[in-house]
Amino acid sequence: MYIQTHINQHTFKTKVLRSPREIKMGMMGKKFDGKFDALLFVMKTQESSFWMKNCIIPLDVIFVKNGKINKIYRNCPPCVINECKTYPGKGELVIEMLGGTCSAFNIKRGAKIEFST
Repeated sequence: MYIQTHINQHTFKTKVLRSPREIKMGMMGKKFDGKFDALLFVMKTQESSFWMKNCIIPLDVIFVKNGKINKIYRNCPPCVINECKTYPGKGELVIEMLGGTCSAFNIKRGAKIEFST
């Protein structure tokens, strides 16, 4: 399923991930291929932690709580070892975008996020 994510008057085509398998795999072994600009993880808990295990591109990781950005990790590098750095945060939603997107579009903590179909 794809939706539109709106942040700071910018719109990103977003692939929604809900199943445990989809959430676990995320961007592992993938690049943004033009079909979507971001991944939206619908989390079952309010606190979660992400890592870049087997990712092939750097990513920005955005935690969303109550419709606003709660935390941003910028340009998280790919990791191919077993002991990867983790990126914890709070929020019912987490968005991954190509590393550098948040800086390029001036996306900051506290920004409102809206979704549409």
